[in-house]
Amino acid sequence: MERETLIVVGLGNPGREYAHTRHNVGFEVTDILAERWHAPLNRRKLGGMLAEVNVDGKRVVLCQPQTFMNLSGECVIQLLNWYKCPLENLMVIYDDIDLPVARLRVRKSGSAGTHNGMRSIIANVPGQNFPRIRVGVGAKPQGWDLADWVLSHFQIREEQDAMKDAFSRAADCVEDWIKNGVDHAMTNYNK
Repeated sequence: MERETLIVVGLGNPGREYAHTRHNVGFEVTDILAERWHAPLNRRKLGGMLAEVNVDGKRVVLCQPQTFMNLSGECVIQLLNWYKCPLENLMVIYDDIDLPVARLRVRKSGSAGTHNGMRSIIANVPGQNFPRIRVGVGAKPQGWDLADWVLSHFQIREEQDAMKDAFSRAADCVEDWIKNGVDHAMTNYNK
C-alpha cells in the first residue's frame, strides 16, 4: 500500500522586499517546519519552492508558492494533481486581518473571506473542504490602505515576539494535524 501524502502550503509573496511582512506568515511557518524537519525548501517545481520529507510515516510535501499571493491557487492545484492528493490532505497556512495579532484559528473548511490567496486557491481547487491555519496579524488601522497594511512589517517588539511564538505554535499545529488529524489539532489550537 502506498503511504499517504499530505501537502502543507504556506502562503506569502516571493522576494526579499516581502520577507517578514504580515502577508508572509505562511512562509514564516513553513520555514520553521523546513528547519525542524531538516528539509530545505530548495526544489523549484509546480510553481513553488518544495521540500519532501517523511513525517510519522507519511510523505509530507512542504511548499511556498512562488506565483505571488493572488495566484496561489495555480501552484496548489498543480500540487494536488501531481501528487494525486485528496483535498482534505491539503493544509494551507495564511495571515488573517480579522484575528488579533498572534491568535491562531484552525478550520476543516470554509470560505476565503477577504484573503486573495485563499480566493485564488478556492477558485482553482475542487471545493473548500481542506484544513487551514489562520494566523492573526491584527486589523488594519484607520487610515491605512489594506495592501499597505498586509505588506507592512511587525514594528513593535512585543508584536514581533508574539508573532514568533505564533509561528512556532502554528508549526506545532501542523505537526499535530499530521500525527492526529484536524479535529485533534482544532481542539488543541483553537483556545
